Parts: sequence; structure tokens; C-alpha cells
Amino acid sequence: MAPYQKVGVLKDGTRVTLRPMVQEDRDRLLDFFRRLDEKDKLFLRSDVRDQTVIDHWVSNIDYQKVFPLLAEVDGRIVGDATLHMRKVGWKRHLGNVRVVVAKDFQGRGLGTLLINELVELAGEFGLEKLIAEIHLQAQSALKVFKHAGFATKAVFEDLVKDPEGKNSDLVVMVCDVQAHKG
Repeated sequence: MAPYQKVGVLKDGTRVTLRPMVQEDRDRLLDFFRRLDEKDKLFLRSDVRDQTVIDHWVSNIDYQKVFPLLAEVDGRIVGDATLHMRKVGWKRHLGNVRVVVAKDFQGRGLGTLLINELVELAGEFGLEKLIAEIHLQAQSALKVFKHAGFATKAVFEDLVKDPEGKNSDLVVMVCDVQAHKG
């Protein structure tokens, strides 16, 4: 897939540039993750405050394995969405989606814009279904994924821990890539 860049427009008219992450994004990506609300960081799979995590991401870009999509406004990263893929095995037709949006851009349509772009890219990668695993307490994320065409397929009770260490539920949402196009 050739590198690309697109411009999207949020609900309030703000123009956002969507493009793949490149190595040169390291410092701006660190800045983006360091500006995240503490509560938002709790739902991430990696400790994004650790610069070695970001260094690993930007040093090991493989768009056929993980497609990292960034959203920028005036040169500032305001969103990060990733599409995780497998090339072999019984899950090779599935992709996993993860999305993080800066606090000041939440509720403005950026999450939906990023998810819709990943669904479109998933079709280009030959994927059939996308999966999002969301902590039950991340209610805004659940709403955004639903708005973007994902449906709840399973709820695993007491599978994950909330920020205080209390057991909580994990929601698995799925999007049919072909149906999304229609």
C-alpha cells in the first residue's frame, strides 16, 4: 500500500489530516501520549508514558502488520488509531482496532472519523471483520464504536480490572467490513 494522506472534517468544521505514522513522528507522538488524561491512559494496552515503548513503535513500523494512523491538526497529533493484522492462521481475515483521541478532541467526531478510515483500510488489506475490545467503563469509546458501525458480540464479565483493581467487564465489538461499505 502506498503512503497516503487524507483530510477529514469534524462536526465543528475543524479540518484534520489523517496519515500513516512515520519514524519522524516520535517526539510528537510522545507529546500526544503525555498530554492524555490519566483516566484515558488507564484503558491503553501499553505504558505510553515510557518513551522506550514509543521508540519501539516508530523503529519497527510494518504497515502490513500494524497500520498506525495519526490525526493531525496544525502539526499537532490529536488522535492515534491502529489496525492490527495477521497474515497467516485462522484469524488472518480479522483485524483488531484501537483508538486514542486527545481530550480536547473527544466528542467532536474524531474517533468516528478514525474508525471509519480504519474500516476502509481494512477492506484494502483484505480483512473481513474488525474487532474492538473495550473496557465496560470506557462508555464514550463504546458509543463511538457503535456509531461507527460496530456491534457488541460478547461481554466477558469480571475479565479485566478497573483502575482501582476491581474486576470489570470487557466488551467485544465487531464490524463487518463489507457491510460497512454499503
